[in-house]
Amino acid sequence: MYIIAVYDIGEKRVGKMLKLCRKYLNWIQNSVFEGEITEVKLEELKIKAAKIMDEDTDSLIFFKTRQEKWLEKEIVGKERCNLDNML
Repeated sequence: MYIIAVYDIGEKRVGKMLKLCRKYLNWIQNSVFEGEITEVKLEELKIKAAKIMDEDTDSLIFFKTRQEKWLEKEIVGKERCNLDNML
């Protein structure tokens, strides 16, 4: 499946969440990631993220689609990470 993940995490934990998400997805903008991921890897990411998060103040949201081709994306301005150049 293809997902977009966005998070709003307390300042003390944001570095850990960034590092975790970069292991699973492509970093496209501050606190925003996208990429192909399996159900198993997504569950693994959720479990690890929950250990970092404060449930009372932090949030992590996943937008899911079957494949990237079902998602129309338009970029205005400079793209942080050009995924077309990745092997």
